[in-house]
Amino acid sequence: MTTPVYDIAIIGGGINGCGIARDAAGRGLSVFLCERDDLASGTSSASTKLIHGGLRYLEYYEFRLVREALREREILLTNAPHIVWPLRFILPHHRGLRPAWLIRLGLLLYDHLGGRRLLPGTSSVNLQTDIAGRLLKKEYRRGFEYSDCWVMDSRLVILNAMDARRLGAVIRTRSPLVSAVRSKDFWTLTMVDLVRNREYQVRARALVNASGPWLDQLMEHITHGATREHIRMVQGSHIIVKKLFDHSRAYIFQNSDGRIIFAIPYEHHFTLIGTTEVDFSKSPETAAISDKEIGYLCGAISEYFARPITANDVVSSFSGVRPLFDDGKSDAKAATRDYVLKLDTLRDKVPLLSIYGGKITTYRKLAESVLARLAPYLPPMKREWTTHSPLPGGDFRPGEFTRKTEELQHLCPLLDQQHAHRLFRAYGTLSREMIDAVRGTDSLGVHFGHNLYSFEVDYLIEREWAMTADDILWRRTRLGLFLNQRQVADLESYIRTRQADGQPGTQKNFIFFDKGEGQ
Repeated sequence: MTTPVYDIAIIGGGINGCGIARDAAGRGLSVFLCERDDLASGTSSASTKLIHGGLRYLEYYEFRLVREALREREILLTNAPHIVWPLRFILPHHRGLRPAWLIRLGLLLYDHLGGRRLLPGTSSVNLQTDIAGRLLKKEYRRGFEYSDCWVMDSRLVILNAMDARRLGAVIRTRSPLVSAVRSKDFWTLTMVDLVRNREYQVRARALVNASGPWLDQLMEHITHGATREHIRMVQGSHIIVKKLFDHSRAYIFQNSDGRIIFAIPYEHHFTLIGTTEVDFSKSPETAAISDKEIGYLCGAISEYFARPITANDVVSSFSGVRPLFDDGKSDAKAATRDYVLKLDTLRDKVPLLSIYGGKITTYRKLAESVLARLAPYLPPMKREWTTHSPLPGGDFRPGEFTRKTEELQHLCPLLDQQHAHRLFRAYGTLSREMIDAVRGTDSLGVHFGHNLYSFEVDYLIEREWAMTADDILWRRTRLGLFLNQRQVADLESYIRTRQADGQPGTQKNFIFFDKGEGQ
């Protein structure tokens, strides 16, 4: 059989890889993407879940990055209003740290640097009278309130991959790269399909290394020229505790070490606290929160909250490794969050483009930059198009969320308000397609716990590359916080049964029938 040839091959199924795949496929290029594990299984599902300009980056004079991120914030809010929504932040003034006038000046710049249109601006807050001040220590009397956005980070990745596939891209999960060998005309990539336990190959005219913290490690398997660029791996850890406050706003706290910590409402019943920044030197998949990091986060939060937070309050945690560009900064918090693109043509052979750094907020602009750099080596392609193009399920205005949720519940009265809200928050208008066959209680299918039924699980297996309980509970939904061990085992058993039966749409069959497959 002939080996399929693509215009562009992408290694890495995180936000950058999937964002590039979507943009490239929409411009008429043939696209192949391989991911060693599940989509968003690395850094892209371990963020602080924020779409933000990066207020503290102003202190490091990263004005271009902040401006770009602030503009992208509103583009994403418009194009994905189901998984991105506004969030107000309370910033208490700490007298021993930055002066109030400097904070106010920074927030003024933050309000206007990116051409804010949809989100409300900064205001002052009297923490003695505002509900947000009730759980703070008495010395915090004054504060500021400003806007950013919250995002379901792993779902942002999935939606980009889904749209890329709709536009013709081939997306292969559980397919780690074995080698990438270049010639004058093509890259030849060899992958292992972990589902069928066999190797396969594709060829491509250009290769993008979007493997994030695995970039340096992966370069050992790719033909490349000499390079001085490297990633700096920085571990960021978060803890989850039971809900600390009833209002809908988040907190941003300054710390004496110059870092900031967020406390954010999480999944209605919890508070998310993060993040740390610790240099990391092990393999990225081994990242895990340390006792020291837990102590740091608890101590930082307890500096502000009247009731101290301890390790005993932690109900869950997660850690990820940020693949920052190694710019030689000695302090991890000062290392740039901007992205750097390294183009390697190795004596006029086919191009390799490696991505260093980046942040989830600016993934769309990064994708545009990647394609601009590769344009001379690719067939003629269409113009930039993603600025005004909704992601799957996001074809409604941000202010219509409540009405759309009510419409979903009207279409399927079996859904209670909480269930309809969760489905529309995760899938947007795609949820209508999901519930199309739900006509009676029996058609909900197996109930695994909370409000997860097999009709949703089937959808995730058939449409979103889900293959394990972890894929569903931690990256497609956030229901891993609500199911017990027996319920998780029941879900895993259900998935295995579907795969063994080879039912249409399961990943076992579906993975090899993407549009554009040449084998």
